Amino acid sequence: MRGLRIKSLDQLGSRGAAGFVTASAVATRVRVLGIDPGSRRTGFGVIDCAGPNLVHVASGAIAVSGRQFTDRLRTIFDRMREIIGEYRPEEIAIERVFVHKNADSALKLGQARGAALCAVLNGEMRVFEYAPRAVKHTVVGYGGAEKAQVAWMVRRALAFEGKLTADAADALALAICHAQNRSFLRRVGR
Repeated sequence: MRGLRIKSLDQLGSRGAAGFVTASAVATRVRVLGIDPGSRRTGFGVIDCAGPNLVHVASGAIAVSGRQFTDRLRTIFDRMREIIGEYRPEEIAIERVFVHKNADSALKLGQARGAALCAVLNGEMRVFEYAPRAVKHTVVGYGGAEKAQVAWMVRRALAFEGKLTADAADALALAICHAQNRSFLRRVGR
């Protein structure tokens, strides 16, 4: 084609050859809070994600064992409000409740999850739910992965070398799972 001048990629700046904005130009930082609810220990993990880059911000567990159950729920609610106030996440990833064999445990887990969700829903953050197998599949590549495998992959994905409890690792895995699914969810309008 005569007269067609091709610009180099450097001259295009943040726009691609077809004039569309490239992914690097729109990769803004989003802070994600992952919550792994539990009636005795509720894990939390905060990451920053900008495109494919993931950065560990904070993680830990809210330990509530040894108290009356209603006191445990109140502690989960209060601590989750503190965490949200301190780290200001834009999006929340929480584990979807599943029933295994013990219905009583599932009910208590659901109540702990509800306490965490109530703390979250007072803000403007969007909440996304993920099944445990989906989180494991996203982070490890296998939905039946063991907790140790999940923790190992979380350490690798975040280049994390500090102490990491199982609850914090699971919460960070939820945040990573959401970070990996964000672009798809945006494309389908969720």
